Parts: sequence; C-alpha cells; structure tokens
Amino acid sequence: MYYSRLKLASVLGVCLLGLLLCLPNGIRKPALSIPWRQIHLGLDLRGGSYLLMQVDLPSLTHDRLQTLSENMREALLKNHLGYQDFRIDADKAVVSYLPRTPDEAQAGLTALDALPRLSAGEFTVTKLEDGRIALTLSPESIAAHAREAVTQSIEIVRRRIDGTGAIDPEITRQGDDRIVVELPGISDPERIKALLGTTAKMSFRLVDSNPLHATYPPTGVSLLPMANPADGPALPVYDHVDVDGADLTNAGATLDQKTGEWAVSFTFDSVGTRSFSSVTQANVGQRFAIVLDNKIIEAPVIRTPITGGEGQITGGFTAQKATDLALMLRAGALPAPLAVVEQRSIGPSLGADSIRAGMISLGVGFALVVVFMVLFYGRFGWYADIALLANLVLMAAILSLFEATLTLPGMAGMLLTLGMAVDANILINERIREEVARGRTPLAAMQAGFERATSTIVDSNATALLAHVMLFVFGTGPVRGFALTITIGIVTTLFTTLLLSRMLMARWYALTRPASLPV
Repeated sequence: MYYSRLKLASVLGVCLLGLLLCLPNGIRKPALSIPWRQIHLGLDLRGGSYLLMQVDLPSLTHDRLQTLSENMREALLKNHLGYQDFRIDADKAVVSYLPRTPDEAQAGLTALDALPRLSAGEFTVTKLEDGRIALTLSPESIAAHAREAVTQSIEIVRRRIDGTGAIDPEITRQGDDRIVVELPGISDPERIKALLGTTAKMSFRLVDSNPLHATYPPTGVSLLPMANPADGPALPVYDHVDVDGADLTNAGATLDQKTGEWAVSFTFDSVGTRSFSSVTQANVGQRFAIVLDNKIIEAPVIRTPITGGEGQITGGFTAQKATDLALMLRAGALPAPLAVVEQRSIGPSLGADSIRAGMISLGVGFALVVVFMVLFYGRFGWYADIALLANLVLMAAILSLFEATLTLPGMAGMLLTLGMAVDANILINERIREEVARGRTPLAAMQAGFERATSTIVDSNATALLAHVMLFVFGTGPVRGFALTITIGIVTTLFTTLLLSRMLMARWYALTRPASLPV
C-alpha cells in the first residue's frame, strides 16, 4: 500500500495527460501550429453515405486474356508462324488459336511457352484435341490476381475520394471481392458513385481508316461507340494500345484558349512521351482515338507530331466533368469495374439523434453506477467513482490520440466498460469487507483485499481482452468499433482500478490513520 513520490507522480501524470488529450474534442483548435487530434464520428453518428462495391473479377480475367492474346499474336508473327480463328473464353480462362499446319503447331507450342509470366505457373500452353493451341490461366494465378486487384482498387478508391475533399472516409475490404466505403458528412453519394463506378482506363489507339471495317471489323479491330452519341457513329479502332493511360503523370481541368470550353490537359512520363511521339510522327494525317472505358471521347486527326509529352482532351465537358475526369486520371485506372451492391444514406438529423441517445445512455449509466457505489461502499465507493471517471477520460484520450472513429456500437462499448470497470472495484471492496470481518487491522485488511482480488481481476480482464482482440481482428464494420472501445476500456480499467483506486485509498489511510474502515 506504499506509494513513492515517483509512483504517485506517474499515476497523476498519466491522468493529467489523458485530460489534455481529451481537450481537442471540446474546444476549438487555436491558431498555433500544434498537434490537434480528435475523435471522429462514424457514419451512424454524423450522417453520410455507405457504399458496398464489388470488383468485377470476370472482367479482370478477360482483360488478362486479352493482353495475352496480343502477346500470342506478336510471338507468332515474330516467329513467322501463321494462325487463324483466335478465341477468348473468359469462363474457362482460355485463349486459343488454330494453327495452319502441324509443323506450325509444334513451333507455336515452343514460342508461346517462352511468353513472360506475371508469376510462376501463371498459365500453361497445351494442344487441344481439335488441334487448337490453348493458353490456360491457372486457378491459383487468377485468385492471386484477384487479391492484388482488390488491394489496388482500395488504394485507387482512396486516392479518388481524397481528391474530392471528403473528410474522414472509411475504406475497408470485405470478403474476397468487396469494398466498403463510408463517407461521413456526405448525404448525396451520386457524384462519389460516378467517380468510383468509372474504371477510368484510358488508352490512345489509331483509328482504322478502311471504310469497310466500320461495318465489318476484322480481327484486331473493334467498333467503339462515341462517349457523346451526338459526335457520330461508332468508329473502328485497333485493339492494339499505342499509348497507355497508365503512363500519365498528371492531369487537370483547364479552359481551352481557342474555344473557351472546359478541357482536360495531361502530361506523360518519359515512357509515354516516347510512345506518343513515335506514334504521332509515323501517323500524320491519321485519326488518333482517345478511349476511356471502351468509349471514344474524341478522335482528332494528327496534324503534326507531338513530341513534348503534353496534350489536351476536349469533348464538351462541364467544369465538374472535367474536374472529375482529371481526378480519375491522376488517381489511376481501376484494374476492374466496381459495381454498387448496396447503398445507404443517413441524414445528419438521424446522426444527431443517435449522439443524443448515446450521450443520455452514457450519462444515466454513469450516474446509476456512481449512486450504487456510494450507497454500498461509502467513501471507498467515491474513490471507485473517481477512478471510473478517470477511466472514461483515458478511453477518450486514447481514441483521440489515434484519431479513432467512434460509432454507435462504440458508444455501447464505452457503456459496457463502465460495468466491467466497476466490477473490479466491487471485487476489491468485498474482499476488504471479508478481511475486516475476520478481525484484521485496517491496513492489513486493505493490503489483503487488494492482493487477493488482483489475480481475479487480471485473469477475468485478460480473457475478455483476448476475446475482444479476436473480435476486432475478424470482425467488420460496427463490430470492430465495439471491440475497439472494449479493448481500450479493459486496459484503462486495469490502470485505474489497480493503481489509481489503490493510490486514493492508500493516501487517505496515510493521512487519517483510521481505527476502522468505512465499508
């Protein structure tokens, strides 16, 4: 029961630090440049939008097969091998072709087996019973590619949302192919849906000038519609990507100096600059299509070679559309389209009602606990209540320090922590009562009460801590918020019960030296 000055100062210092960390949640940030960490309110408390989006994994497989089919054609042409009837079967993850002769079939197997792979065992090259040469993606590579695509999609979604100025967005993974986007304070999610629902996969491709191919496109040419139907009919565009939009380093909305209309200016990196320069030099007089998500934004004629690595896209943009397109290009293209599976909007008034209800429940629960402890344990009950108040302060301080997001289940976790914290004080006080009833002196009764209750308190809180850590690790959404507050509450409970309460009781005894204990 002895507290040295250092131990006393340490306990009080932790409590004071907790109080200081809580202050940013109640007062306005000063003009000084100092860290100002606050608890952020979740979607259910602040209001906003909830989107559950699913990554289109079949299109991801199709895109990879499309790339491999182009690689196959290049490899066959490089080895002077003929082919006919190229096919892509995304359902079976197979791309295949029919060789002209048996000798070309054997040479084709050798040439395709040398194609570069993204990972070991990504695909196998085999000869089918009907004589076709097939390249088949392995299930393991498809799964790995899907996991990588979802991770990449989360990062791109985060960059796009950050570019809109949204405050405190929550972007998390759910399952193997879903992404949860929570946007507190944004009650109209339509613009966000448009931003996230656009893959923004941009490419620059030459237009096939043969007029017959506008009706009957050959292999390697696709009819792509105009983004604005008023600009004309679909154009035959080569499948080969001359310049990839992934080589863009910057994009921004700007006003066209000649027409006064909104446009999107862009800049390439060194690789894109070389590709753009060589294509425009070799194809002066040809139309060059700017394709976004398989739709042609515009297809201008190359008048002169463009060697500076800069360009501009026009297409009847409004200021908002030009800004959003530039934002998507800067953030990068999604590896696969995202579809909105579920959407919810919560108004700020409903969030305010939730905060009010949560605060009332916390206040009433705290008041009832305070009254109970005072009625049953007198002075020691007051000390337990002081420790309980310090417990709430420390919980809020830790949440503020890490700028955690507080949800309605999180507030429920704080209320439950009050009951768990006071349980420890009840154990200690009841143990002291038992020791007093056995005839021990006040100091011996307090010492024995704390010693015998401590192991029980530590064991019960340790098991609860393990359970809630697992709940946080494997849970999603509101469950994680609940588990987080309980986990923090367990740590602060052990501190306030075993150190702060004991310190208050020990200091009281050292100052008064009572003949009996008020239990």
